[in-house]
Amino acid sequence: MGELNDTIAGWLTECGWNEAYIGLTAKSIIVLGILLVAYVTTMLFRRLVVPALQKISARTKVTWDDYLFSDKVMRSAARLIPPVVWYVLLRAAFYDMPLLLDVLHKGCLIYFIVVFLQLIGAFLDTLYDISSQHETLRNRPLKGVYQMIKLLAVCVGGILIISILIGRDATTILAGLGASAAIIMLIFRDSILGLVAGVQLSANDMLRPGDWITMAKYGADGYVTEVTLTTVKVQNFDKTITTIPPYALVSDSFQNWRGMWDSGGRRIKRSLLIDASSVRVCSEDELARLRKIGLAEVTDSAEPVVNLYALREYAARYIKNHPGIHPDLMQMVRMLQSTPEGIPIEVYCFTRETDWVTYERVQGAVFDHLFAVLPQFGLRAYQRSSDRDSQPGES
Repeated sequence: MGELNDTIAGWLTECGWNEAYIGLTAKSIIVLGILLVAYVTTMLFRRLVVPALQKISARTKVTWDDYLFSDKVMRSAARLIPPVVWYVLLRAAFYDMPLLLDVLHKGCLIYFIVVFLQLIGAFLDTLYDISSQHETLRNRPLKGVYQMIKLLAVCVGGILIISILIGRDATTILAGLGASAAIIMLIFRDSILGLVAGVQLSANDMLRPGDWITMAKYGADGYVTEVTLTTVKVQNFDKTITTIPPYALVSDSFQNWRGMWDSGGRRIKRSLLIDASSVRVCSEDELARLRKIGLAEVTDSAEPVVNLYALREYAARYIKNHPGIHPDLMQMVRMLQSTPEGIPIEVYCFTRETDWVTYERVQGAVFDHLFAVLPQFGLRAYQRSSDRDSQPGES
């Protein structure tokens, strides 16, 4: 290693350089040469190797290699070159200064570990992008898993850096950390619980980004926008953001509306409260009038026809023929247990569209019509009397 230094020193002496500065100048020239070699090597990798790899990946039919050889990953890979070059060549300049050389070597190793961790982060980000494009994996909450891998990599990198600084083997540090495992688990409690919950959510397909969930305990009622290691972000319908710990979704109960979207129909389950005093048997004239205007298809029968029964039959036919009601899902009109507020007539069916606005429009149209035809059947909707109703002389 000293031959290069001696050669440069001899050349400087021949040039008439001051002998007092020849040693320092020779080392400076060698260091500049090392920096130049590292820079040129890095530029060759970026300008020649990277474009060649990207051209090869562009010609393949698969798309995952396009992500792996993206500019972000390749820039991170290029940062590994300088510390390797410095570590190998610095001995040529400081061979006679072992203490300084040891410090510089440690600095190179630490820098290498840092940029390697950056490469791992870029690689995991690329894997996340690939999984987001994959048909099967795009709806899986994998971001938390990748974040946990990053955290583990950072922990391992931190242990290696500490071992380099103190000059101890990494296994010795790990043995020492094992004695304080309880404290470590307490510090990373949320991260550990989040990792376990993320695996359960993904394995059981309980939650996907884009799902509409309702969790009253946390005031969440909206769409899942992000699933990370420590939080699940839900954008509520009032545009506020609710954050929920992932393990809360596993330990507590929440409602996921994905099944409703997948079924292609959204349920209507609402009742009309009929005033019990308006329920009576229809006369023949009333039945004839209802048949004439198309509100009844009741045939002549020995049993008397009650106007509430006629209404239920009409409502069942109405929702069956309604263009906004899903024909292949359950349809029912039934009478529930009487209450002090009247007799509930429940309409149970599903709309064709699951969109909220369309759903409310169809539901509103159905009940607008049913309320409007109640007088034709001689029925009244129950309405509790108010103080104003009890005051005489006021309309």
